[in-house]
Amino acid sequence: MPDPVSVASGICAAGALLSSWQLRRRAVRAEAEIEHLQAELAAERHAASHDPLTGLPNRRAFYRLAATLLTDAAGRPLIAVVLDVDDFKLVNDRYGHAAGDQVLISVAERLAAFAGDNPVARLGGDEFAGLLVSPSVDRRWVDHATRRLCEMLAAPIPLGGFSLRVTASVGLAPVTGPAQLTEALRQADAAMYRAKSVSADRAARQLVDTVGLPD
Repeated sequence: MPDPVSVASGICAAGALLSSWQLRRRAVRAEAEIEHLQAELAAERHAASHDPLTGLPNRRAFYRLAATLLTDAAGRPLIAVVLDVDDFKLVNDRYGHAAGDQVLISVAERLAAFAGDNPVARLGGDEFAGLLVSPSVDRRWVDHATRRLCEMLAAPIPLGGFSLRVTASVGLAPVTGPAQLTEALRQADAAMYRAKSVSADRAARQLVDTVGLPD
């Protein structure tokens, strides 16, 4: 006949093992729930600070990132960049909004590649901005950077069975101090609109010249 004490001890040991196993399961579930909640929180934070189409920081996040760069620049020259896709509405009207979305994604990717580790953002619509650490703020460097960025943006964009070329008007302006980002962006925006106006005038002149040619 089994010893009652041994049986009781065995039952207690089994109960302790079962309780320990249940506690471990609860701990694992709790850790999984915490990880899930943390992932959801991170996703919500990312969504609140990034453009859902291009994945770039939005306007609010850009100003926050730019403020950090302005603080850490340690006297290095900084350049504000503003760009706007030319005739973007025509892309949507002619090829559809899916094509327009792909154009914006491509522009965002090319601007990010141009900027490297520097902050860039989609401000809204087809307007983008960036803040670049530059080796210089002289006119030659600014003109060279503007041309290079325009060339990158003008490369063909694959759209299914065909490719599309778009152009962008770009404005750059130096940031003269930690508190001057807003003014530099305003100057870059003004330079961008001047570039857009020149492009429109050139296109109009080309159209007039073409119309005036003999058949």
